[in-house]
Amino acid sequence: MKRLQIILKGIFKENPTFVLMLGMCPTLATTSSAINGMSMGLATTFVLALSNLTISAVAKFIPDKVRIPSYIVIIATFVTAIDLLMAGYIPDIHATLGIFIPLIVVNCIVLARAESFAAKNSAVDSICDGLGIGLGFTLALTLLGFVRELLGAYSVFGFKLIKTDGIILFVLAPGAFIALGYLIAIFKKIKK
Repeated sequence: MKRLQIILKGIFKENPTFVLMLGMCPTLATTSSAINGMSMGLATTFVLALSNLTISAVAKFIPDKVRIPSYIVIIATFVTAIDLLMAGYIPDIHATLGIFIPLIVVNCIVLARAESFAAKNSAVDSICDGLGIGLGFTLALTLLGFVRELLGAYSVFGFKLIKTDGIILFVLAPGAFIALGYLIAIFKKIKK
């Protein structure tokens, strides 16, 4: 029950996008479609869960002076793994997300969870935290991509719903800000 609460806390109470407002660069840059948002979110979830597990297991052996660089090396290892896996198995999405996959290394969500949670908790709890925060991030990116794709191209997950052009604003960067603002407001309203 405790572990389920940790996961749900990451999805709703501490959602990195809608509540904590972390990781805004990939949030705004990769959500031009629902599939892009979902792919970026799942890649980040992979890195969060496995880096949290590893950091939790080795944190007590790392001296304070090299704590942050050590965490970054661990995170970079899993980012490299997901980058290569995506390049090999889903090259179209890998090409679309481009530089934002390697930039997961410096995503403040990943390092913040390593420092604030994984270094201080058990391995299983740390995996749950990584999954919760990652799934919350995935939910937010997929939802934002869904809204932008629906309004900007009149399609959902690449399937055209209406055979005309959408509202071009939502395909562009200003549309990302507008859609994100409304989604944050809706999320806060639902939370209350």
